[in-house]
Amino acid sequence: MNQLDKFLLFVAVPGVALVSLVEAFVLSRRRAYDWRAMAVSMFDLFARVGVQIVMPLSLAAPIITWAYMHRLGNVPLDNATAFIALFLGQEFCYYWFHRAAHRVRWFWCNHAVHHSPNELNLSAAYRIGMFGRLTGNALFYAPLVWLGFPAKVVFEVLSLNLLYQFWIHATWIPKLGWLEGILNTPSAHRVHHAANLDYLDANYGGVLLVFDRLFGTYTPERDDLPCRYGLVTPLTTYNPLRIEFHQWMQLVRDLVSARSLRAVLGHLFMPPGWSPDGNGSTTEDLRRRAQGGAEAAGVHAPHPPAAVLPQRANTSA
Repeated sequence: MNQLDKFLLFVAVPGVALVSLVEAFVLSRRRAYDWRAMAVSMFDLFARVGVQIVMPLSLAAPIITWAYMHRLGNVPLDNATAFIALFLGQEFCYYWFHRAAHRVRWFWCNHAVHHSPNELNLSAAYRIGMFGRLTGNALFYAPLVWLGFPAKVVFEVLSLNLLYQFWIHATWIPKLGWLEGILNTPSAHRVHHAANLDYLDANYGGVLLVFDRLFGTYTPERDDLPCRYGLVTPLTTYNPLRIEFHQWMQLVRDLVSARSLRAVLGHLFMPPGWSPDGNGSTTEDLRRRAQGGAEAAGVHAPHPPAAVLPQRANTSA
């Protein structure tokens, strides 16, 4: 265990838990605070560590191993340029992982846990889902290993990226002026967690929003549209096991009822809410119905900003 590992385990993890508790006590003096939701997040944090101890290898381990065995070379991390390249490469890979976590149902089944809190606060930051290794999230970082970056350093940088994202779950931090649209800020992340139809599937970046701007998924927070947090279909339970498994159970039910290979693959890899008959409840389906309903009523429904598309699906938020 190197110094960074010790810092993350013995300083960062206790630190974020302590800071979230401080925030909870302060907020509870001003308004009602959902302590039971915080308890669910704490459960997820410790259960995830337990799962990682029991299952130290990821489903993506064979792919990471293959990338290492066939790497193009070795990138020496002995200068600033190499570290900048690793940081930007990791941001790029994280963007596509995060986008897939909302647009591919297999990955959404675990990531939905992170979006399940109906109140956004610092404790929601470490409700990540127990089964990230089972879903194979690490495969998105295999290209960096293939290019020659040390695998251990790649995932250490990822840990630092996730640590950065802790503070952006605070809803009491206002917009940060010219930094909006450049860095991933609390305002940008409020949009990412919002269940409002106009906000779905936006702002996937980790530290930077450069790739959201490049690939058309950046959406700024609007003063006229307050964020509603949680899933599109909210979870009202505080049962941590139900929260952890509800998407997996729905996926199993859909797979059991599938009547074709197309349906099986669609339920696994199409966006959440996809239906083999084309009458699903993906974000695109929800927007199309909302637009059609407004037109039928003779009301002009403004199109969502082009920067938001493509969108997340029915059970996401």
